[in-house]
Amino acid sequence: MKAAPQAQLRLIDLQDLDSSLDRLAHRRRTLPELAGIERLDGRLTELRDAIVAAETEVGDLEREQRKAEQDVDQVRTRADRDRGRLDSGQVTSAKDLSGLQAEIESLTRRQSDLEEVVLEIMERTEEAQGRVAALRAEQAAAQEELSGLVRARDAVQHEIDDEAGTTSTARTAVAKDVPEDLLALYEKLRGQFGGVGAAKLFRGACQGCHLALNTVDLNRIRAAAQDEVIRCEECRRILVRTPESGL
Repeated sequence: MKAAPQAQLRLIDLQDLDSSLDRLAHRRRTLPELAGIERLDGRLTELRDAIVAAETEVGDLEREQRKAEQDVDQVRTRADRDRGRLDSGQVTSAKDLSGLQAEIESLTRRQSDLEEVVLEIMERTEEAQGRVAALRAEQAAAQEELSGLVRARDAVQHEIDDEAGTTSTARTAVAKDVPEDLLALYEKLRGQFGGVGAAKLFRGACQGCHLALNTVDLNRIRAAAQDEVIRCEECRRILVRTPESGL
């Protein structure tokens, strides 16, 4: 393949611009804010699930407490009724009096036991409510941190996009100076070799693979016409000659 030396030199300008675009794309993909956002998104999902579980527990405990309080009220009502019968003097039989007193004592013990149950449930409810409050506080803090990271990410991405837009415009202008067949080869090699399709020959070494060329290859390049498109024998990239090639 042949191309004017000036067109070949434009490949280096094009490569520099493409490398800049690749660096910008890599920077955009690897912003530190992205890892933080992913981490916080995961934590917020965990917190939402934990809050639902904790609030469900609170609801269950509150229902359990209401049921226990109702049981206390029922026992208290029954005990009050029996005391009323005892105080009214309606029960005169010694046996019935003894039975009524025993029942009142049993109900009193039952009421005391149920009140202990209520207190225990109340303590568990307070603990569960405390967990909900702590989880919600952590959720709010994580959401605030996430919002800050999103703003920072968006600001940096905006800067990157602006720079990439300017670089892309410059690339379009440079690409117009490269013949279509040479440009097609360059694009093909870029895809094969990690984004680098053309490199300078600098002081006898290929700047694509950074290997020094042997004497035979250097002599071959010296003998080649100026418009001959040279390929590195090691990495097969387009090798562009400059005044600093060491030929």
